[in-house]
Amino acid sequence: MARIGLLTGGGDCPGLNAVIRAVVRKGINVHGHELVGYRYGWAGVLAGESMVLDQRSTSGILHRGGTILGTSRTNPFKAGGPGTPGVRATLERDGIDALIPIGGEDTLGVAKRLADEGVPVVGVPKTIDNDLAGTDFTFGFQTAVQIATDAIDRLHTTAESHNRVIVVEVMGRHAGWIAAYSGIAGGADVVLVPERPFDVSEVCERIQRRHRNGRTFSIVVVAEGAVARDGAVSGTGAGAGEVATDAFGHARLGGIALELEREIERRTGFESRMTILGHVQRGGTPLAYDRVLGTRFGVAAVDAVTGGTYGVMTALRGTEIVLAPLDEALAAPKLLDPALFETAEVFFG
Repeated sequence: MARIGLLTGGGDCPGLNAVIRAVVRKGINVHGHELVGYRYGWAGVLAGESMVLDQRSTSGILHRGGTILGTSRTNPFKAGGPGTPGVRATLERDGIDALIPIGGEDTLGVAKRLADEGVPVVGVPKTIDNDLAGTDFTFGFQTAVQIATDAIDRLHTTAESHNRVIVVEVMGRHAGWIAAYSGIAGGADVVLVPERPFDVSEVCERIQRRHRNGRTFSIVVVAEGAVARDGAVSGTGAGAGEVATDAFGHARLGGIALELEREIERRTGFESRMTILGHVQRGGTPLAYDRVLGTRFGVAAVDAVTGGTYGVMTALRGTEIVLAPLDEALAAPKLLDPALFETAEVFFG
């Protein structure tokens, strides 16, 4: 029997509670472990703020969005931070034998540094952007795509009724997976992604061509991390002053849809509006797919701890759940498949 710590870090994501529930259920019922949950990510570990995870505390959470543990973007390794000694002090005080952090690039980056210094760690990959290498899909992505697709479906009726161009901004810092999937599913007329810097003039020409062909409205889907080739349009807000960053040094994105709306209306003369979906994509009930994937990841993670396999994360390869080195997830962002973008491009304009 082991005493296992669990935490959720970074942005909240549909399916996190499914992972927590699965780790607890198999950890207790099959392996006889004790589970301790740290509140608010690495912040809870550093502060020693924890809660008991058992059948009762994890009952009825499968369908709930967010995370019962809370989360944060705390970075133990930021300048002046406590680093590994700060984390290790809490784990030793609480008698923790192994740690299961659930998170994206930043959370797993901290996990990797801890693993390199001898802390027993098994990671679970989480990001709605689906941009973590080493796994085909991350839980939460399918739910985010469905939310974005539903929004595009609704915006179609308004765009058509008012003869407008509507720009829809979705999440995607480095990769355009949500933009491409929801753009294809929602019948978008233009999809803009971080992997392909765009030309605003070309976007306007596609919209004008639609109008020349008798269409009176257009839907443009843009990922928050997309940028124009000349750098004049982006979601960093750099034009308004210094770019804000989080604890891991990432620029806080958002607002490219507003800039695009203005440029499109100025250049084409067509009435334009924009919608930023933002955190709506993170919230609410996870789809069945994400509940199942999160459950499978949680079961595999606690099995890995039981078997003494550390410095790895759970991953989906095809239809199988495997263990992949943390290095593999952190080597580089998993960018959008060019073939998928080419499929979306067939329907542009």
